[in-house]
Amino acid sequence: MLKHRVIPCLLLQNNGLVKTQKFSNPKYVGDPINAIRIFNEKEVDELIVIDIQASKLGQEPNYQLIEEFAGECFMPLCYGGGIKTVEQAQRLFAAGVEKISLQTSIISDCNLVREITSRFGNQSVVVSIDIKKNLLGQYKLYSSTQGKIISMDWLDFLRQATQAGAGEILLNSVDKDGAMTGMDLQLIATAASVCTVPLIAIGGVGSLTDIQSAVKAGASAVAAGSFFVFHGPHRAVLITYPQYTQLVNLLTF
Repeated sequence: MLKHRVIPCLLLQNNGLVKTQKFSNPKYVGDPINAIRIFNEKEVDELIVIDIQASKLGQEPNYQLIEEFAGECFMPLCYGGGIKTVEQAQRLFAAGVEKISLQTSIISDCNLVREITSRFGNQSVVVSIDIKKNLLGQYKLYSSTQGKIISMDWLDFLRQATQAGAGEILLNSVDKDGAMTGMDLQLIATAASVCTVPLIAIGGVGSLTDIQSAVKAGASAVAAGSFFVFHGPHRAVLITYPQYTQLVNLLTF
């Protein structure tokens, strides 16, 4: 088992697999079940699946589809999107999901994190934090559901989430999303300096070196989307994942 996880992150829209750039212009890239099967073959350790429209449309998770995902997955599955209640979380765990990712439902109040972790354990909840720079280049908390920056201090939100019981933080750079030009190492380092639980960094991976740099900056794990589904300058769809020996060499330092 690697000390630092490298996690594919799949985005869902209308039950299909899509990829975004800076949280906009989702491009259809294929069938999620097919992607999961390929990642199984490549012996991925963990998988994150996020429905990017469920919360925007006020929808519950698609439990039947997620159960299909869990049934296909040989690896632990984390699901996010549309989760508002303990009962919904329970249905997802019963369907075979190991972790849930929360964001929209807890931005103003982290009580749901407390309720779920007190019942299912801290390891069951990942809190997702999206960060976007404002016109002055300052890091700000971003709501993907509202499509705008919100006033709460992002480091305060990170602290509140961990104090409420979140077992992990998923830190996403909106400005780096889908760019494949390298991760925001300053953002990762700042978050890592105050984060008391494992920090998963996502946004901007374009090479194996980017993954290594993120870990050196303080990330406990690195997630990526485009890097694992696109290939070449024309972003042709090709699902890939590094060999285990590559990751061992990359992350041993």
